[in-house]
Amino acid sequence: MLEVRSLSKSFGGIVVADNIDLSMRKGRVLGLIGPNGAGKTSLFNLISGLFPADAGTITLDGKPLDRLALHQRARLGLSRTWQHVRLFPSLSVIDNLIIAARDYPGERLTSVLLTPGKVRTAARSAREKARETLERMGLGNTAEKSVGDLPYGQQKLVGVARALMNDARCLLLDEPMAGVEGRTYEAMQRVVREVASSGVAVCVVEHNVAFIRDLCDEAVFMFQGRILGRGSVADLTANPQLTELYFGH
Repeated sequence: MLEVRSLSKSFGGIVVADNIDLSMRKGRVLGLIGPNGAGKTSLFNLISGLFPADAGTITLDGKPLDRLALHQRARLGLSRTWQHVRLFPSLSVIDNLIIAARDYPGERLTSVLLTPGKVRTAARSAREKARETLERMGLGNTAEKSVGDLPYGQQKLVGVARALMNDARCLLLDEPMAGVEGRTYEAMQRVVREVASSGVAVCVVEHNVAFIRDLCDEAVFMFQGRILGRGSVADLTANPQLTELYFGH
């Protein structure tokens, strides 16, 4: 579904991506592990279009993304979350989801003025889909609450729910488990499995090695912008050189 070839990026003398090759497949979960500063989030930023690559190519389902802006990549079916949830705290939970619906006609003034009936129909459809997505996340009873009033773990789930509103074919999850525990942890595991089983290609950046081990079909170890190892999480964490880079002495 997603192919990254010879991707490179540097900021001055700091290399954040060094000739990276990466593939994401439909229905599979790929894990990215490595210490802080390894370039994992920078790779997500390059794939999603937050900043341009210096060299290399990125394709989504065969379509080149290199010259497309972030919102154009999202419209093609690429969606992501963030380390920090980046929600709109003054809005309700359900409104945080509705704004992420892809190709919503109410975003265009001409549609509002010329086809108000179409906009109202789309608004009802988006609200219905948002409620279904919240139920899927176990957040059905939070729909009308202010998202800023939710515990942090639930806000992380809302961030994932918002990403799912895009009907993504490729989903990038950036540290979804940070600050998450208990029932929210179990809900996150369940949702990621369900998303992948529906045919979506999923990539997860996560420091919770147990979460990666339980979910991912394959993992990639990154260090200083380079990929140093590929394989199962068990194989990577059994490599003494990689574990020393990750955990130190």
